[in-house]
Amino acid sequence: MEGLAQNPWAALAYLVAGVCFILALRGLSSPTSSQRGNRFGMIGMTIAVVTTLITHLPSFITPDCLTATNCPAGQTLSFGFPDPGVAVPILIAIVIGAVIGIVTARRIAMTAMPQLVAAFHSLVGMAAVLVAGAAFLNPEAFGIAEAGRIFTQSRIEMGLGVAIGAITFSGSVIAFLKLNGNMGGKPILLPARHVINLAVLAGILGLIAYFTQDQTPWVFWTITGLSFAIGFLLIIPIGGADMPVVVSMLNSYSGWAAAAMGFTLHNTAMIITGALVGSSGAILSYIMCRAMNRSFISVIAGGFGGDSGGAAGEAKEQRPWKRGSAEDAAFLMSQAEQVIIIPGYGMAVAQAQHVLREMADKLKEEGVRVKYAIHPVAGRMPGHMNVLLAEANVPYDEVFELEDINSEFAQTDVAFVIGANDVVNPAAKTDKSSPIYGMPVFDVNKAKTVLFIKRSMGGVGYAGVDNDVFYQDNTMMLLSDAKKMVEEIVKALG
Repeated sequence: MEGLAQNPWAALAYLVAGVCFILALRGLSSPTSSQRGNRFGMIGMTIAVVTTLITHLPSFITPDCLTATNCPAGQTLSFGFPDPGVAVPILIAIVIGAVIGIVTARRIAMTAMPQLVAAFHSLVGMAAVLVAGAAFLNPEAFGIAEAGRIFTQSRIEMGLGVAIGAITFSGSVIAFLKLNGNMGGKPILLPARHVINLAVLAGILGLIAYFTQDQTPWVFWTITGLSFAIGFLLIIPIGGADMPVVVSMLNSYSGWAAAAMGFTLHNTAMIITGALVGSSGAILSYIMCRAMNRSFISVIAGGFGGDSGGAAGEAKEQRPWKRGSAEDAAFLMSQAEQVIIIPGYGMAVAQAQHVLREMADKLKEEGVRVKYAIHPVAGRMPGHMNVLLAEANVPYDEVFELEDINSEFAQTDVAFVIGANDVVNPAAKTDKSSPIYGMPVFDVNKAKTVLFIKRSMGGVGYAGVDNDVFYQDNTMMLLSDAKKMVEEIVKALG
């Protein structure tokens, strides 16, 4: 096996796969090149998987004759069929995974994409745990031990891999349950949680250090158990408003877990891919923390955004508010010079992006300037709204990020909020007791008129915080399903 891993053609193939992954990340940095980026990613993964199968399945190539130049006299480079007892289970697993992936990709709704991403992260984490466990139980098969003693560097890789993988798994499971509605979006605050978290993390690091000196089974499995526990403890105190940051953070963790296991398996492709995913996820988490005015260190430690009391999950006592109709909204927007549309998760739930673009097209036909304002954490995962608008073929030059458009609301005739709440809530600037305090938000309250699509006045946003914009004199509430309301506005526009 070690000779196969040194095959220069395999090293070259892994290098090509790594380049494809880098090009994939580069392509995914912009909506206009995202499809090309996805294609590069698929090509790179195909090369990596096929190369791994060819170089590691017995009898695919003659072990002692890897290239035509190093074949012994009288031998030629030869290929053969792999041992069915080894190849068949692997192929069955690949087919099952492929079928599950294809069916899921075809059936999953865009509204369920965040929890799907969280579920995928959990699978990566569990895969790292299983690989580390297999390597610990049979280190000779992985080439990381002599006479039953695991190499010191391998123990470090194994300890870090199983710890990060277990944290990723349990944390991703909690994120999935929160995103899927199986758990509430409000933070679950345990007594002395920071002390507990620090103690568990210190215990994990201390045991990993001890594991380098003593490979007794109880040390390894204790690291694993504590890591599962800390993943759970880190995520449950995090509220719904911070969930997009959690998704990107877990994405980073899954990458580092894969990279650690790449060292254990002596697989260059896993090391490269894991490092790319881990570093890019960390950078994305940092960018989103800046967008939410959160501390990056507090994100890693868990429980950020969860210290305040904040509002509960219900609206405040009855306050006067103004209700409007589709005809009112159509008239106000048709008379405007500029309309800024702020989409949120409610738009995703209603699948209203296509009819929203139709409404914007009609407004532009009447000479209205239309722009879209996208908050970095709108929706339940990074880029959620961008993907939905791209799906509806909204022109990229009409889509703006918070820092590029927020100053325009004071000169805007109509701010059209569809299914958003937390990202337009002024409590983030005025209420220090709010769980979203400090998060930069759109200044929609400065627009001449705010049209706010919401199902009812009884509920609040995902963070559980009431919104004073509902009750402003310049706000008109459009209470309805988002798609149905926009369809009625389109009809009223003629």
